[in-house]
Amino acid sequence: MPPLDFPFHLDGRGRAAVTDRAGHVRDLIEQVLFTRPGERVNRPDFGCGVDQLVFAPASDALVTATQFLIQGALQRWLADVVQVERVAVAAQESTLTIEVVYVRLDTGRRETGRFSAPAGG
Repeated sequence: MPPLDFPFHLDGRGRAAVTDRAGHVRDLIEQVLFTRPGERVNRPDFGCGVDQLVFAPASDALVTATQFLIQGALQRWLADVVQVERVAVAAQESTLTIEVVYVRLDTGRRETGRFSAPAGG
């Protein structure tokens, strides 16, 4: 059975939407990025909660700290799925833009995921 798409929604047939393996890996990265620690009941330390950082003053220090936070969280939670090669973070006004370059361990393919955290999560 193919993995469920994230966020959960129904497809055009009224069934739970599914995705391919590449989409599933991207969904996993997105979940790690935007889940706030403490948000999951049975895994209170899961995630890195970057959406909370959009309210911090934009600075080089924030960008660097966010890159390390993301890299560490992805290595911790997805080390058996991807090898993270690079994390780039750009802060503009109230938006953090995150680019993650990773290699999928199941295929060896290098892929790039771009994510953004607008004000208000």
